[in-house]
Amino acid sequence: MSDRLIKILIDSFPKILIPGLRMTIPLTLASFAVGFAIALALALIQVAKVPVLNQIAKIYIWIFRGTPLLVQLFIIFFGLPGLGVMLDAFPAAVIAFGMNLGAYNAEVLRSAIQAVPAGQSEAAALVGMTYPQIMIHVVLPQAFPIAFPPLFNSLIGLVKDTSLASSITVIELFTAAQQIAARTFEPFALYCEAAVIYLIFCTVLTGLQGWLEKKLVWKTPEEKMVGAPVAD
Repeated sequence: MSDRLIKILIDSFPKILIPGLRMTIPLTLASFAVGFAIALALALIQVAKVPVLNQIAKIYIWIFRGTPLLVQLFIIFFGLPGLGVMLDAFPAAVIAFGMNLGAYNAEVLRSAIQAVPAGQSEAAALVGMTYPQIMIHVVLPQAFPIAFPPLFNSLIGLVKDTSLASSITVIELFTAAQQIAARTFEPFALYCEAAVIYLIFCTVLTGLQGWLEKKLVWKTPEEKMVGAPVAD
């Protein structure tokens, strides 16, 4: 490795890292929040079998799981202006990533909700709890730990997928690497450096996932009773 290349890599590292911190991470978190909200709504609609809405939810999931994310990005950013809807690059990316992620995570949440024993919902209904109360206080607290690993895996995958936002002019981590590579004529080294930064981000998130999973261990009602103080 030449001295020139070493200098380029040292100088470019913060120039690639900073857009990653300022754009890639916020884009990831905003998109995941939108996707989670969409996924939860779709999952609840499917579980409750709401007429009409249930079919709409299934069609939505079918479309967004069956078409490429890059195509969805292009439709939202380049296609919608033809219909009079103008969006800046960042919100367009958030919408595209969020809607795509929502379709995938809807199935994760649906299966997690259905994994909760039906007897618990029935017991909650017998004591007078409404359907929203049953979902909020009984079902979702048990479903979330089940869904947490695949949901967090989708968050880690989203960090890498944000590189597609460079195609609609979002100046994120990979875009910064492309710009420096174009100036220095060292694409291999610069793209490898970008890959290392993505790897750092994902490694940190993987460590966070492992720590959070230990904190989210669900205890059954019987396990909670063990060690509980006995009334006099």
